[in-house]
Amino acid sequence: MNKSLLNAILLIITYAVFLVLALLKFDVLWGFLGQILAALKPFYLGFAIAFVLGRPCLFFDRFYQNILPRKSAAKLSRPLAVTTAYLALIAAVCVLFALVLPQVAQSIALFAEGLGGYIANLQHLVNDLLAYFDQEAFDFTGLSSHLRTVLDKAMTALTDTLSQVMAITSSVISVVVTLTLSIVFSIYMLAGRERLSAQCARLLRAYAPERYVGPVTRVVQLTARTFTSFVSGQLLEACILGALCALGMLFIQADYAPLIGVIVGTSALVPVVGAYVGAGLSAFLLVMVSPVRAIIFLVFLGILQQIEGNVIYPRVVGTSIGLPGIWVLTAVTLGGGLFGLPGVLLSVPTASVLYTLLKEDVAARLKPSKKKAS
Repeated sequence: MNKSLLNAILLIITYAVFLVLALLKFDVLWGFLGQILAALKPFYLGFAIAFVLGRPCLFFDRFYQNILPRKSAAKLSRPLAVTTAYLALIAAVCVLFALVLPQVAQSIALFAEGLGGYIANLQHLVNDLLAYFDQEAFDFTGLSSHLRTVLDKAMTALTDTLSQVMAITSSVISVVVTLTLSIVFSIYMLAGRERLSAQCARLLRAYAPERYVGPVTRVVQLTARTFTSFVSGQLLEACILGALCALGMLFIQADYAPLIGVIVGTSALVPVVGAYVGAGLSAFLLVMVSPVRAIIFLVFLGILQQIEGNVIYPRVVGTSIGLPGIWVLTAVTLGGGLFGLPGVLLSVPTASVLYTLLKEDVAARLKPSKKKAS
């Protein structure tokens, strides 16, 4: 028997045996895979941190290379860039916890204190609308108590959760260790970015067939470029939109400016649907204070989103990721239905990569037919 044929038969038999074992012991294999993923949590969390800090690190790296002497720049620019990027991240987190969150908590407390009056305003508004259409009045008297109960339960659950987290020492240690390892991994990835990329490229050329090296490299570069543009764009858009919305709310309802700014900015992280959710939730809060202010807010937010999307976003972020609107909505719907919030956040760049690859493949397949037709 031919030796190559014998090797092919043995390979097929081995593959069949492993496939049968995998199907029979799927639960064991899935549990083992889950343990591996749980053990690698610091690694992919560190990769996520390094991915978010990638562009700031490159910016600071170029900055230090321009201001430092040539001899020192080669050795010091990257460590200084990584340190500065982390200091900027820590400063942003400190500002969030020291300035923004207390203001948001104060706005929530003010809303809870005036809840009875807001329900009365809502009752009066609905009764006027129903009377205009000759309909029976709807009773909102029980809504105030229900909302107060929900708020009390939420605050109690939050307090209990925080106390339990602080009480359970093992959980705190696990979180600290995971976070520390994640930061260490991210520092190594940021500091040795070029070296890691070169090592991965060498492994690909060494073990993958030559015809796959070019396409795989191109797909990886396209994926990294698309995800980087999407993440940085969404974060910048959320921060700018939330800040501008909070500034505008100072002239509409100053008490709720921090709360609504955070709601609009956070919801802007979710593509397509987030803008409507943030606008609807904020308008619901304002309509109980004053329907006129809620309408003014919706008009203001609509104008602000147009200015931000057409003027600020293209100048700050650059071009979009190149995915038509219908496919953005489809990707968000499918990703959210299958994987929840992570699916919503990651479905758009994933769909953009697949859309670009499909468009290039279709164009490549249609070229021969065009040449024959000509």
